[in-house]
Amino acid sequence: MGQVVVKVNGRDFALSCADGQEPRIRRLAQYVDAKIAEFVKNLGQIGGARLILLAALVTADELSDANEALQQERSRAHAVIGSGGGPEGAHRDSLGRERVELRGALGRLYPGADIYR
Repeated sequence: MGQVVVKVNGRDFALSCADGQEPRIRRLAQYVDAKIAEFVKNLGQIGGARLILLAALVTADELSDANEALQQERSRAHAVIGSGGGPEGAHRDSLGRERVELRGALGRLYPGADIYR
């Protein structure tokens, strides 16, 4: 069992995780800490629980948007394939561009995440 200490909003948190997941946990904690820092900058120290809740809600909203975009891409791909034309020619080019755009959006939402899995 792995152990990692992360700092969020100036406070250390000791966490357990699966072996090898320590770098990922650190990256995720840095992401949450950056969100909280944005709120502190705009709202001040309004309490740790509220700041963490705001960060969680914003992150959940980002994840929801990314999931919706992914579902739309999947629906488009199924529609193209289901039309009998297959993803060839212009369809393939369009899907390729949309896939690149989606990966770019996911990369901006989750810097450092492995979005190619």
